[in-house]
Amino acid sequence: MHKAGFVNIVGKPNAGKSTLLNQLMGEKLAIVTQKAQTTRHRIFGIYNEEDLQIVFSDTPGVLDPKYGLQEKMMDFVKDSLQDADVFLFIVDVTDKAEPSEFLIDKLNKIPVPVLLLLNKVDQTDQAGLETLVETWHNRIPKAEILPISALNAFNTEIILPKIKSLLPESPPYYDKDQFTDKPERFFVNEAIREKILLNYDKEIPYSVEVVTEQFKEKEGIIFIDSIIYVERDTQKGIIIGHKGEAIKKVGTDARLDLEKFFSKKIHLNLFVKVKKDWRKNDRDLKNFGYR
Repeated sequence: MHKAGFVNIVGKPNAGKSTLLNQLMGEKLAIVTQKAQTTRHRIFGIYNEEDLQIVFSDTPGVLDPKYGLQEKMMDFVKDSLQDADVFLFIVDVTDKAEPSEFLIDKLNKIPVPVLLLLNKVDQTDQAGLETLVETWHNRIPKAEILPISALNAFNTEIILPKIKSLLPESPPYYDKDQFTDKPERFFVNEAIREKILLNYDKEIPYSVEVVTEQFKEKEGIIFIDSIIYVERDTQKGIIIGHKGEAIKKVGTDARLDLEKFFSKKIHLNLFVKVKKDWRKNDRDLKNFGYR
């Protein structure tokens, strides 16, 4: 008997969705930083066992969109709420803000199982955890609630067996040797963007998009040319930094990660270009893959 299905990971920004995906896959597929809105796209991670295939879907955090890019990000979230066999709803126990009523309403109405994962439980006490369990049981009565720490791999080992018990009998949806739906260039773009999120402050990381124009392997070395797009000339100067030191660090950090990911030597060239107000331009957003 073979089981297969789609398991969609949803939650607010910074709840730990991408960290959990990487933990469950045993491999870094999604970039992770402490900044909100790190994830912009919907990413499939395909987990395979002999009698099982789980197609995990990581999504951007649910937010109230303020401009075109955020609207496109929310479209990915809405798509993910229509095609799952199981939902993993991640809640950050340290988040004191109001929960997403949009998500709560959707998950209560959708007729599929919900595993509600109270994440970062290492940052609360037993009394606080018990209060949260009761609160969330009242908000989504059908959900099974599990306390976890995705970052520290606490209690995450029980998630896969739970999912397996909930999935329908089905042949695999993807080849068993496939582990994602994204092409190689996507992971290059994301690796570079992650280093920008980690190395720059304020608005800079959110004004950046990365496009890989060349990805070519020759004699065991992958040659990559990538363009970092920003919205203004002043941002271009900040990205490059004094005597090019800032962009050099981004390139070095990204190259080291990419060499681990591809298990090959990487030759990475970075270029910076200005595309004015691309986050608000429908044509630019479409060209960057936000459809």
